[in-house]
Amino acid sequence: MVDAMRKIRLSCLLGGALWLGLNPQASAASPSSLGPFEQHGDIGAVKLPGAVIYDAEQDAFTIRASGSNMWLGQDECHFLWKKLKGDFILQARVEFLGKGVNPHRKVGLMVRSGLDPRATHVNVCRHGDGLTSLQYRKAEGAETQELRSEVSGPDQLQLERRGDTYTMSVARFGEPYTSQQFTGPALGAEVFVGLYVCSHERDIAETATLRDVRLIRPFAEGLVRYKDYLGSAVELLDTLTGARKIVHRELDSIQAPNWTPDGKALILNRNGQLYRLDLASRLIQLIDTGEQRQNNNDHALSFDGRQLGISSGQPSRVYTVPVAGGIPTLITPTGPSYFHGWSPDGKFLTFTGERGGNYDVYVVPAAGGPEQRLTSAEGLDDGSEYTPDGKWIYFNSVRTGRMQIWRMKPDGSGQEQITFDDANNWFAHVSPDGKSLAFITYGTEVAAGDHPFYQRVYLRKLPIGGGKPSVIAYLYGGQGSFNVNSWAPDSRKLAFVSNSGTF
Repeated sequence: MVDAMRKIRLSCLLGGALWLGLNPQASAASPSSLGPFEQHGDIGAVKLPGAVIYDAEQDAFTIRASGSNMWLGQDECHFLWKKLKGDFILQARVEFLGKGVNPHRKVGLMVRSGLDPRATHVNVCRHGDGLTSLQYRKAEGAETQELRSEVSGPDQLQLERRGDTYTMSVARFGEPYTSQQFTGPALGAEVFVGLYVCSHERDIAETATLRDVRLIRPFAEGLVRYKDYLGSAVELLDTLTGARKIVHRELDSIQAPNWTPDGKALILNRNGQLYRLDLASRLIQLIDTGEQRQNNNDHALSFDGRQLGISSGQPSRVYTVPVAGGIPTLITPTGPSYFHGWSPDGKFLTFTGERGGNYDVYVVPAAGGPEQRLTSAEGLDDGSEYTPDGKWIYFNSVRTGRMQIWRMKPDGSGQEQITFDDANNWFAHVSPDGKSLAFITYGTEVAAGDHPFYQRVYLRKLPIGGGKPSVIAYLYGGQGSFNVNSWAPDSRKLAFVSNSGTF
């Protein structure tokens, strides 16, 4: 029913006057009407002019285009672009509309040296019949070449540029990326980056939708992690459809959104202090935490939403504070201690403590008192969190050589591993209905005991009863993206933070 309504709505848009610009050479439009892009227009001598719809509410671009081909020595397509310098990552989730005429119709992501149809370029394209490839023209007017992907019919595409090295990453939504890369051609310092559609038929226009488009400036060489920061976007994610929506941006580091139990706001960390982001007004307000102004991204709301557990100071120690702000109460005199979760009855807190050179999971009375150690394995145990029924504590542990999700009973007994793969899985958060786990996944290029900023990561979901994890978001982020429980009260939506520098 949802898909049917979306298609009806889109048909109304396509049939109306909302298509943007038909000028064959880079039609100008206001920046707000084109999201992260600047202009769009036809490449080559197309017979049927192309056009673009940008639906800001749905965060989706719909592109209509003709064009005989994107091959041999010249191109014909409709191209939506931004002119920029340096490295980038471009992501989109793509879908053709209608059955189409030619199986070689294309939708894709492209970087070009210019707008001339013979210009050098690199593009990641998905064909109508599912064929997907990294295509490139090494010299002006030269014949196009390609690297074909093993994945047929992906709907998640990514194109990354690092210097003159280009990487294609593609996936059927829900699965991890499969990647290929090559070096060259040299497109120059300033390039045109964006989205395109080609019908592969001169007399026919085809239409495709590209949603959840993210144009990302990655962390650059010369910047210092934990000193230099990229900008942050607070996003809401529908875990059933994968649809994403940005609700707040900052040019510095915002981290760790907690969703309030009433569903009206997010609690966020920024520059050592906590803020409340109202989701209706989009206004952000400082939460008073007294003298504790070195709050890290380990904070969480009590199940009743009245109290915050926070970690603050050097070394970090655990405090509690009213959700509206106030004077913090010290709970763990010994540090470092990093808070992670409340018991459902509000009587206990879980935290990661470094004691005697090892990091383990502990519990402590919420009113203060003696701490109890629950884990004792060598290496890092972290990210502890109670289930809503109070029967389990989920955590992540590096004890097997990879960071994996585990669980145990509230007294520390019955410790058992939940995820088994070659990735590194962190911070399992249990949905309010107790049916799902969501967690963040790093690749093997990151050390098992580390969860740094500014990486290519996944958010994944797993039924609480077990099964195969599925990817629900492909993002550039890491530290601070998903450290705390970010489920909405409806157990369907999640909040997280993605990162990008400015262009």
